[in-house]
Amino acid sequence: MTASFRTRAFGAALLLSAALAAGTAMAAKVAVITPYLAQPGTQFYVEAFEAAAKDEGWDVNVIDTKGDVAAVIARLEDAATQKVDAVVINVDPAQVEAGLAAVKDAGIPIVGMDAGASPYLVTNVTSNGYAMAADTAAYVANRIGGKGNVVMFVFDAFPPVQVRGVIADAVFGNNPDIKVLDRVTPDVSDGGIADSRAKMEAILAAHPDKGSIAAVWAAWDQPALGALQAIEAAGREDEGIVITGIDANPQAREAIAAGGNFEASMAQDFHGIGKAAAEAVAQTLGGKPPKSSVIYVPTRLITAGNVQD
Repeated sequence: MTASFRTRAFGAALLLSAALAAGTAMAAKVAVITPYLAQPGTQFYVEAFEAAAKDEGWDVNVIDTKGDVAAVIARLEDAATQKVDAVVINVDPAQVEAGLAAVKDAGIPIVGMDAGASPYLVTNVTSNGYAMAADTAAYVANRIGGKGNVVMFVFDAFPPVQVRGVIADAVFGNNPDIKVLDRVTPDVSDGGIADSRAKMEAILAAHPDKGSIAAVWAAWDQPALGALQAIEAAGREDEGIVITGIDANPQAREAIAAGGNFEASMAQDFHGIGKAAAEAVAQTLGGKPPKSSVIYVPTRLITAGNVQD
């Protein structure tokens, strides 16, 4: 065998190896499963994940159970049967453990995308809900001078949102002259605005006096927008009721820029969450999964002063 032949053979082997690696990357199948695709935030980070996955050459199947958390279990079991290469979830892991167990038993890695902590997950990519809730609740407490009645919109069924309510409770509880008038869990099947408006209308009717409601703290923007609609429809926008949300989605930014009751929201980097989740999947498929069980993506407070930035 001549040196030239050996060189050509070695080069061919390298090309074959590279082609096989590329074929493996192209063949990677990833299932993204969520019951919350009606939420703007979920839409944004799913879109970002898909964009990053396209660069990786993955075949991504986004599965929306449309508010049905129990249905996620069956979809996870389907993913295990179909032998996908990775699963990404946006749901409370504690509520779908049977499905997660099936995926793990099949040897398929699971990454959380704004999900919750679970031993079934390689990691969970999310925003720091503790910090976001502390910032918005403190904003409310400071704006109303540490006293008055506050309406809270929460959603304890989803861990990333549940922790926000816990922290807000602590902040308000640290102000003895602040009273939580009501702690509302809206129906989120259509996104949450309509039911939040209806529930806020009932609260306004039950407390008709000016000054009887000082603020509305919402764990995400949809309830805040619903509360804003209710306050404006009742003709009570001039009472100085302060509204805050979390997410800083486009509708919330418009409301904040308008200078009305909706004064502040926390901007999550939804695209950053989607991209970071894709990076976590890529690292895991490459045999080097993230070391941390939680990856936090930075956030910032949005008010009228910086909403146009």
